[in-house]
Parts: sequence; structure tokens; C-alpha cells
Amino acid sequence: MVRSLSRVLIASLLAGSAAFPVASAAQGARKIYISVDMEGISGINSDNQTSATGNEYGRARRLMVEDANAAIRGAFEGGATEVVVNDSHGSQRNILPEDLDPRARLISHSFKRHGMMEGLDSTFDAVLFVGYHAKAGTPRGVFAHTGSGVVRDLEVNGLSVGEGGMNALLARWYGVPVLLVTGDDVAVEEQKATAPNVRGVVVKRAINTRAVELRPLAEARHEIQQAAKDVVAASRKGRPERAAQYTVRMTFPNPNIPEVATAFREIKLVSPTTVEFSRESMPDAYRLIRVLYRFINPD
Repeated sequence: MVRSLSRVLIASLLAGSAAFPVASAAQGARKIYISVDMEGISGINSDNQTSATGNEYGRARRLMVEDANAAIRGAFEGGATEVVVNDSHGSQRNILPEDLDPRARLISHSFKRHGMMEGLDSTFDAVLFVGYHAKAGTPRGVFAHTGSGVVRDLEVNGLSVGEGGMNALLARWYGVPVLLVTGDDVAVEEQKATAPNVRGVVVKRAINTRAVELRPLAEARHEIQQAAKDVVAASRKGRPERAAQYTVRMTFPNPNIPEVATAFREIKLVSPTTVEFSRESMPDAYRLIRVLYRFINPD
């Protein structure tokens, strides 16, 4: 009996010791989320690049995927064990899966509850923003706009934000830090309002909302890769940052959108062009923000 118990104990200890490396690997795992827009991509500075009907769109989507691949390479070099990429521009079907680094998974198509941040949850360790731009109304910033371009201003709990700010607030809700942003110099500086510790890679200098000074592509991508490697290697799991309530105020240049929006009982008209609503969570607020700028036809 004693001998049998000893065998059981030894077997149990051996099984336990074999499991330790698995647990250790799990603790060291880094799951990285990359949201990729187009306007802030290296080399892009014209409308005929950012629209699927433009004669330079095919070239632009290659530029887009190369910036994304630089971030993916850096993330894996920094210790990432899983990378999810969300195509976040326009139709959100710009990145061809055959061109993307095969180690990354791709979220594609624009019919998403949370748009540019679809698929993000608390299981991720870090968020990287690639190809981002400044918010609507910014006097100097390449392609400065918010959402689909129908928003004049977006405020969340009194803070005016663009896409980067809105996305960072959602990441903070889940406790996932935004560690990197790439884009023009205006977009990079703007991101610090909602992600103070973010590392920025300036791939072009905005002269105004269209004219830019472009960095050499190889140089910009090398810096994206190195920055992604550095921030992922140093990443630490964050804690959720949640407000008691999220009050959103949206102003549109077209009064038809606010008029339609008041069909939602909780949305109130502040002025002919401005609406306001509150939600208890940032994910819920984000969904409604997206409905108002994406799925209402003002014509």
C-alpha cells in the first residue's frame, strides 16, 4: 500500500513539474491588437489613394500593408505570441490577406459593432495604432476628419476626441494600453491626450491638410518595426479605467443627421446640429457613436 502511494505521489509530482513550463509560457504570452487606418500610412497624401475608386488605390493598399507588416514583425520580435490586425479604413477590406504577414490574423469588412476596434477585449496586452490621422477640425493634419467625415466634433465626457482618442478610451475600458501610434506629426501629438505614454512614429510631416513632407519608406518602416518591438517587449498588462458614465456629444455640419438621430429615445437634441446621449459603458457608447456617423444617410 505504501509502495503504491509512493508511485502515485511520484507520478503526481512528475505530472506537476511537466506542467510548469506550460504555465510559465502562458504568463509570458503577449497578445497584441493592431488597428490599421490608411490616411496616416507612409507615402500616402492624396484622395486618389484613399478611395477604392481612386487610380492610385491599389498602390496605396500595398503601402498600407507594408506599414502593418512592419508593426507585426516588430511585435513578434518583442515577444508577441499572438497578433490580431483590424483593417480600419473605409470599407475595411483594404488589406489583402495574402499580403499580410502570415503569423497575424485579420479582421476585415466594415459591418462591425466596434469598427476600428472590433475584436478588442481584456485578453489583449497592448494596442498599436498604425496609419492614424488627426481629428475633424484640425487646421494642420493630413486628411483630418472623424469617422466617415460627417462629424464636425465628438466629445466624450467633455473631451474632444477623434478616432484615435475614441479608440483609446475603449482600450482603457478593457485595461489594454495603447503603446504605439504611427501617422503624421499632428496625429501622433494628438494621441497623447488619451494615451499619455504612447510612443509615436512620425512617418510624415503635415504642412496642411493635404500637403506633406514624406519620410523615405524604408526609414519609416524600420522605425515602426523597432518601436513595435520595443513597446511590446516592455508591455505590462493594464487595469481597466472606467468612468461611472459616458456622456457623448456629437456635432454634425448637416442638421439632417441629428434630426434622424432623435428617433433613438435616449438621444436629445442640443442644437439643430448637435446631439447628446449617455451610456454606462464605453463599449455601448462606442456602438451608438458608430451608428450615428456610419449608418445614417443624411441625404
